[in-house]
Amino acid sequence: MQTSTKSITTPDFSEEYREAQEALDKRIPLGVKLGIVAVLVIMLFASFALGKYPVAPDELVKNVVAQITVGVYNLFNDPDIVISDAANTALFNIRLPRIVVVMLVGAALSVAGAAYQGMFKNPLTSPDLLGASAGASFGACLALLLDMPNYMVQVFAFAGGMVAVACAVWLNRMVRSDAILGLILGGILVSTLFQSGTSLVKLMADANDKLPTITFWLMGSFASVNDGDMRAIIIPMVCGFILLLLESWKLNVLSFGDEEARSMGIKTKRVRLVVIFASTLIVSCSVAVSGIVGWVGLVIPHLARALVGPNYRALLPASMVIGASYLLLVDNLARLIATVEIPIGILTSIIGVPFFIFIFKRNQKGW
Repeated sequence: MQTSTKSITTPDFSEEYREAQEALDKRIPLGVKLGIVAVLVIMLFASFALGKYPVAPDELVKNVVAQITVGVYNLFNDPDIVISDAANTALFNIRLPRIVVVMLVGAALSVAGAAYQGMFKNPLTSPDLLGASAGASFGACLALLLDMPNYMVQVFAFAGGMVAVACAVWLNRMVRSDAILGLILGGILVSTLFQSGTSLVKLMADANDKLPTITFWLMGSFASVNDGDMRAIIIPMVCGFILLLLESWKLNVLSFGDEEARSMGIKTKRVRLVVIFASTLIVSCSVAVSGIVGWVGLVIPHLARALVGPNYRALLPASMVIGASYLLLVDNLARLIATVEIPIGILTSIIGVPFFIFIFKRNQKGW
């Protein structure tokens, strides 16, 4: 007597789940979506207009139109408003690269923080959990100690962040029972190691020359951002954003646990590696051009979650837009509230701590 056996396969519910998430996206009020975008537009306009050389709104609009469309300005034929070389220099040679970089860094830190919070299922997680910021800081400080040019400081910072997270992922193999615990332990060990390396570099630096430069860089600043910085980070950052957005619906599945995610056809290990790689890529680029800008990746995802809910298909884009608006606001304050520009890392900490306490108290029953 022969008994026929049928192979048991795990059903793939991923497509059905994705459709359910798309239905959830439509439940977010249109006013909330428009409001988030409107705040970004207002902050963008204010960032162009405000500064040591203020630009009037009408002059700003006509300069922008003239730059985007050649010859359009002639159609206005308004003799009362003349496009000045000073305005063009301030707007497009100085402010435009800085504004673009600030927006990219704000979006990067925020979306990386939101992705890490979903992947580790912990609302207190920040983008530097696996040592990306510590590694990038060590690389940049080492380059500054060796008196390397600015672009090499960025290269060393980027390489340091990638190496640090690679070490954390490698150490994760030592903890086979719990993948998340292994990553956290690996991140703590690697962060401690690279922070010690940074302290050693500061100890070796000349107290009258290199040490002030290293210390100021670690505080975070966009004062020296230029066209080269913008061009250097925009492509890798866009690639990182795309990867995270493509994995956003899978982060929703991971929140149910690994067993549930695998039963729905999700390769949990692959998803984590993609999220870690994309987050490390954009965070390392951020640290390379701005130094350490803390609290953005911890605070902004909570604000975005309060506005659009916990669905990562909406949460990640919202975090990007809100993070860009928030960092533009803080950067404007850093430029304008004092005669000397304040390092932005100081302001993000001063603003972020009470803001996080407020958000945490409102969401302590669930995040």
